Amino acid sequence: MAAGDKPAANDEPPRVFIKTMEGRSGTRKERRYEKEISMEPRLNALEIALKNEMNEHNFYLKNAERTVNPVGKAMFSQIAAEELEHYERLKQLAENWKKDQKWPETVPLKVKETAVRSVFGKAARGGEKRSGDADDLAAVRKAIDFEAKGAQLYAELRDKSTDPREKAFFGLLSGIEQEHFASLKDTEEYFVDPGAWYQKHESTGLDGA
Repeated sequence: MAAGDKPAANDEPPRVFIKTMEGRSGTRKERRYEKEISMEPRLNALEIALKNEMNEHNFYLKNAERTVNPVGKAMFSQIAAEELEHYERLKQLAENWKKDQKWPETVPLKVKETAVRSVFGKAARGGEKRSGDADDLAAVRKAIDFEAKGAQLYAELRDKSTDPREKAFFGLLSGIEQEHFASLKDTEEYFVDPGAWYQKHESTGLDGA
């Protein structure tokens, strides 16, 4: 997926304290406010991720409808569906984070493993081997950039987290975006010269195995 902007910086988020004369209760206020401040950069990054996932979903859907290339149609359709699922999971997460200021205890936030490599293999193996047109190549190259930035954004969210569940969730999303990136690179190669791509990959199988 791709992401547009990246999180604010690699530095630790600023820690802000409230001076108070309330003794122990004041200390609790300080800790609570510090937690809210440190959460803000991650929430901002999550809002960016939400916008990117929906923009990418619409982009892939539009190109799935536009292209006449069977491989392009299969790839764009599959990634569009996966990006929409990511958007729904991230929306749940954002709503709960804003409300509770912590990783949700009850909301299921797992996402499906990507099927994009299998879809690409089946499409490349079947039917006429047809190169992509100029619009196909422009679309897949833009998508490659999306997915590289998306993988980086989720990796940064993973690395900033101390909660094992949060870390695992964003690690999974980063891995899926990396898989999208690799499969789209294959698609680009196929669009340029499907015959040469087929000869190169014939011995290793076309289903990603």
